Amino acid sequence: MNVEASHRYPSQDTPVPHGKESHTMIAKIDRRRIFIFVAIAYGISVALCLVIFFNGGLSAGDGFGLSPRAAALLAALMFAPTVANIATRLITREGWSNMLLWPKLRRGWPLYLAALILPAVATIVGGAIYYLFFPSRFDPSMTYARDVLGLVPIAEFANPLAFLIATSAYTILMSMTAVHLMLGEELGWRAYLLPKLMPLGGRKAVLLVGAIWAIWHWPAIFMGYEYGFDYWGAPVIGPLLFVVICFFFSAFLAWLTLRSGSVWPAAFAHGVTNASAILMVCFIRGVPDALIGPLPVGIVGSLGYGALALVILLSRGAMAPIGSERAVERQAVEVVSQGAAA
Repeated sequence: MNVEASHRYPSQDTPVPHGKESHTMIAKIDRRRIFIFVAIAYGISVALCLVIFFNGGLSAGDGFGLSPRAAALLAALMFAPTVANIATRLITREGWSNMLLWPKLRRGWPLYLAALILPAVATIVGGAIYYLFFPSRFDPSMTYARDVLGLVPIAEFANPLAFLIATSAYTILMSMTAVHLMLGEELGWRAYLLPKLMPLGGRKAVLLVGAIWAIWHWPAIFMGYEYGFDYWGAPVIGPLLFVVICFFFSAFLAWLTLRSGSVWPAAFAHGVTNASAILMVCFIRGVPDALIGPLPVGIVGSLGYGALALVILLSRGAMAPIGSERAVERQAVEVVSQGAAA
């Protein structure tokens, strides 16, 4: 049986026995497979982004939005982590155990609910903090939503709260149409790389996955994805900030995966995170500040996700995989028994 399939990796809360036998109780970091996986995922990212770069970049011919070619290639890029997962398993003859594809709805339904609701809540909280800091930027008439985003008749709501509720529900529903794209990423980052790094401990694994995930985006970000070019410190500060943002997202998505034992909640949450990003932008006066907010990839706009990540990372057992506590206790008894027998 593969080491990874046994779930024998510690969380930040899992006690690990000391002594010469302790090394048998936890999975060792499989550096070879990690390096192969990351190399394939990064190689695909660089290759596809080079194709985009040498074919006009991300922008459409009229300067608004993504070009059809760039949009298609970026969509294809989202499957790179899944390709890396499958290719690594084939190259190293790892097998197909512990793919985390079983939905586990009966036990994990509260996590599915959290996956659908919490991203919208975190986006709204971050946007609200932004408008508290910059009240002159708040436009309750939602002119930007109507004139730029074209959210009509949704933006005709006179009450901003009613608008947020209705639009949140709409974005959650619409995110379902792109769950296959989100699964393309999550089958790599959360279903493959995260378990491989869990021997480091839950918090360290989450932060390292977040950094690797963020840097994987860098070829696209250096072409203007997420932040564009018109911001202070461009084009360096945007990619560096995105690493911090991915720390926040990574904590949330890892918690969903580890506590459910399935990749599906993370895939749903990833989709809602992307779809709900526009919620608080609808109230902007002028144009959004890519580096600051109210988008959740901005310094202030991300604070809702930052608070969520902090709660998760400081919560006892939040990063403990389902079944790991019982397995570790059982293995601890075995080690003690072996020591007594010796």
